[in-house]
Amino acid sequence: MSSISGISSSPSVHKPLTRSIIPNTTRSSSYSLLSFQSRSSKLDDDTRSVKVKAQSLARNVNISINHKSPGLEKDPNLLWSRYVDWLYQHKELGLYLDVSRLGFTDEFVQQMLPRFDNAFKAMEELEKGAIANPDEGRMVGHYWLRKPDLAPNPSLKIQIHKTLDAVCKFADDVISCKITPPSSPHGRFTQILSVGIGGSALGPQFVAEALAPDNPPLKIRFIDNTDPAGIDHQIAQLGPELASTLVIVISKSGGTPETRNGLLEVQKAFREAGLVFAKQGVAITQENSLLDNTARIEGWLARFPMFDWVGGRTSEMSAVGLLPAALQAIDIREMLAGAALMDEATRSTELRNNPAALLALCWYWASDGVGSKDMVVLPYKDSLLLFSRYLQQLVMESIGKEFDLDGNRVNQGLSVYGNKGSTDQHAYIQQLREGVHNFFVTFIEVLRDRPPGHDWELEPGVTCGDYLFGMLQGTRSALYSNNRESITVTVQEVTPRSVGALVALYERAVGLYAALVNINAYHQPGVEAGKRAAGEVLALQKRVLAVLKNASCDQPVVPLTLDEIADRCHSPEDIEMICKIIMHMAANDRAIIAEGSCGSPRSMKVFLTECDIDESYE
Repeated sequence: MSSISGISSSPSVHKPLTRSIIPNTTRSSSYSLLSFQSRSSKLDDDTRSVKVKAQSLARNVNISINHKSPGLEKDPNLLWSRYVDWLYQHKELGLYLDVSRLGFTDEFVQQMLPRFDNAFKAMEELEKGAIANPDEGRMVGHYWLRKPDLAPNPSLKIQIHKTLDAVCKFADDVISCKITPPSSPHGRFTQILSVGIGGSALGPQFVAEALAPDNPPLKIRFIDNTDPAGIDHQIAQLGPELASTLVIVISKSGGTPETRNGLLEVQKAFREAGLVFAKQGVAITQENSLLDNTARIEGWLARFPMFDWVGGRTSEMSAVGLLPAALQAIDIREMLAGAALMDEATRSTELRNNPAALLALCWYWASDGVGSKDMVVLPYKDSLLLFSRYLQQLVMESIGKEFDLDGNRVNQGLSVYGNKGSTDQHAYIQQLREGVHNFFVTFIEVLRDRPPGHDWELEPGVTCGDYLFGMLQGTRSALYSNNRESITVTVQEVTPRSVGALVALYERAVGLYAALVNINAYHQPGVEAGKRAAGEVLALQKRVLAVLKNASCDQPVVPLTLDEIADRCHSPEDIEMICKIIMHMAANDRAIIAEGSCGSPRSMKVFLTECDIDESYE
């Protein structure tokens, strides 16, 4: 049996962890070999040895990390002492960080300190304007957004202040009906339709779910994909309120295909409704981008800048996140204040007093510095449901890299997934406690259940919120009793200030962890590779259409086999992709399979439903 503290009465079967970082003298750089025995990674408790390459930040310094962990502490008195010793509190923010349910040792902490010294220095240089994204030759300045005085030159400081003032004024003017749609019977804007993807959607979605009032002045919807059915659904849900919908289009370059497609679909809906899109359109984009120039030439309602030195996944405190939030009457200056307070705390170079550094330390310990375990994020608050999705991009797009800063192939990463408590009790907690041990948990706890004066007891001494609290603490204890490690982040309540602090906390933790493992957290070559590959597929589709057009316009029509199509496209090596293109076109009534079936591709013969195809396909 386990107690409420997660203490098991049976002896621990936790196997010792042995890690050693041994300098590799065969390379000129301080290349390291990390060997470890996985903790509780097999049901029979046999240890395994895994060798991976990891880059040390401590240049020209030999680092040896050899320690054996006796297993997770189970003595109640010692566990209480560990909780008290390692508990972090930010009094002004009402935020706590509990790392006591991870089994890192004092020896491990001491041996990590040189790495953190280098990580702190790298972060200091980043905030001063160093080129922290060397692959793209860019500064990384999202910290300046909440403290413009940090910006490395006066012009950037002015841009930040000017943009924030413009966002606040525009939102105030829309809410107060100084700015109105031209054709709405309501006489005011009632809806927001935000068109963007990735960092241009995940942050605004998370903040809207977390902070929007029950009856905001403008309700928000999102088009965050190029799924036609999803786009149609969002537009249909607006119905006649399309005439009172403010459309915010968010794209740094203006050329992101999913965002461009969403914009074109929305503009089509406006035309069909007899509405003038420009009178209701707002662009958030980089100055002089394709989108910016389009919005300027067409006379859109407003334009706001995206900065070259702010990446999509760290853009929530820019116009990308602030404008949608302000239009919902969310106090964006309080969000910025919360982020600024957290930024100040995470500049500390003392590990125990820096919550972001503590998170990075825990991530390194739990995943062996190589992503060997996943991070499960469990917010016990419905309004924070989307926090795990937001962190998924922030962490995985930043940390998941093939090469380190020295060009060594390291295949770094930290997988993130999650749900919400106590829904998770009925979903995957069963596996987390008793199944494969390939994870650690981050609990997000909110102390206040309801606004003051609104709580009541379901039964003597117990409220609805007490049950939620009990589920969180019980799950934490049950996992720990079976040697499952966890972190707990606690906030007093969900407010603009606490949400801003959470965003800033994890932004800094990601930056510090990236420095510990020597990777560039601020680019995304894998994403760009996917975009290029998608472009190649669409280019191939155009060639397929041109070939089919020529064959389908013959008299009589000559259906073609897949081999014939591939040969005429001069792409025999792409026959599988051509097959998939044909399947998609046939499902959408753009091609006819005259013979055979998709289940037997070699038997297929295909022609177009019509031969009047745009000449640009050829």
